[in-house]
Amino acid sequence: MTFATDHLLSTHRLAPPRVRAIQHALMWIVGVGGALVFIEPSPYELATLAGIIFFYATGLRMRPVFLPLLIMLVMLNFGYTICSIDLMDQSQIVNWIATSWYMAITAFFFALVLAEDTEKRLDLLQRGLIIGGVIAGGSGVAGYFHLVPGGTDLLTLYGRARGTFKDPNVLSAFLILPALLALQNVITAPFFKSLRNVLAFGIIALALLLAFSRAAWGQLVFTSVFMVALMYLTSRSRSQQSRIVLTAIAAVAALALALAVLLSFDSIDSLFKERASLHQTYDSGRFGRFGRHILGFQMALDLPLGIGPLQFRRFFPEDTHNSFLNAFMSGGWISGILFPTLVFVTVAMGFRLIFVRVPWQRTYLAFFCAFLGTVGEAFIIDVDHWRHFWLMLGAMWGFAAATYEYKTRSMAARSGVGLSPP
Repeated sequence: MTFATDHLLSTHRLAPPRVRAIQHALMWIVGVGGALVFIEPSPYELATLAGIIFFYATGLRMRPVFLPLLIMLVMLNFGYTICSIDLMDQSQIVNWIATSWYMAITAFFFALVLAEDTEKRLDLLQRGLIIGGVIAGGSGVAGYFHLVPGGTDLLTLYGRARGTFKDPNVLSAFLILPALLALQNVITAPFFKSLRNVLAFGIIALALLLAFSRAAWGQLVFTSVFMVALMYLTSRSRSQQSRIVLTAIAAVAALALALAVLLSFDSIDSLFKERASLHQTYDSGRFGRFGRHILGFQMALDLPLGIGPLQFRRFFPEDTHNSFLNAFMSGGWISGILFPTLVFVTVAMGFRLIFVRVPWQRTYLAFFCAFLGTVGEAFIIDVDHWRHFWLMLGAMWGFAAATYEYKTRSMAARSGVGLSPP
């Protein structure tokens, strides 16, 4: 441990060991719980609620850096709420608004939590996420291949794996972050840990394929390549760079071989070709996915108060399938402006942290790439209530605060200037 790191730890007011142990366990449970969302309230809601209560009771520090995040989250949901006043007699609208507020609370919670004791809390969270990814992905694979008696109807939908989620598209979107975290461990971890993560990554990647989500396929390829490239650029040794290159080549070869074997099954091959086609009937035409985007944004210009949550389907054949359009439709100009502002401020902040040397830099790269991929997917699907989206968004702000404090204290430690505990 370096002198700078010693100084950092000595100036933090860490909780007593037993309290920290419970805090760390809760981070792991939240990570695993994110994979179990086929019932409501889901284990994830219960885990995050328990975490919020316990961390609040044992100390959470508000920092000035989080004020912009807090203001944007509050105003975003204020827009949703005031545009839903005339619809509050409908229980599904009330549930939608309550869910939006709760997702905002979880985002702010993760920002506060990951700003302190960052390395250890993040380690437990990422372990939980990988296990959660294996549970969700493994159940989807088991359902698809009829490995669980009576589980096919529960674990698949329209011939696609959905695992412990209600929808194959959401399952596959959730699996991106665990896949990247597992891939990182395959590349950088010691042999036996790397071997365990080969199995984890294989299960998750297979589930992603069998969920037949075109967006998730593209996201996995893009985020994996981008993350590995960033890992190479931020690597501290040539031997590590060589391992990154060799492991990446081996992973590509293994995935290509596995894909070739899977496509030898007629049922998989036919659905794969159907889903891989860029010409889908629900995407094209005046009222197709992209036609609705154009018409919806034209409507938004004339509707400062929007039309309210879940109302878009009253005017068009399907939902918005565009999170930025949905913000305008559900919350008017207030939410329509604040949602992209919140998202792109977070992305811009994330790019600034890529090359900053901190103990959690490697794991940060996985979170950033997964978040960036999800932002890209937000242009073609509604991510507004995806739990893992708000987890990653909050985590990005937590990383920013922790990185700033780490750099400040490291510079003070090197210069011999003492800092009082925060």
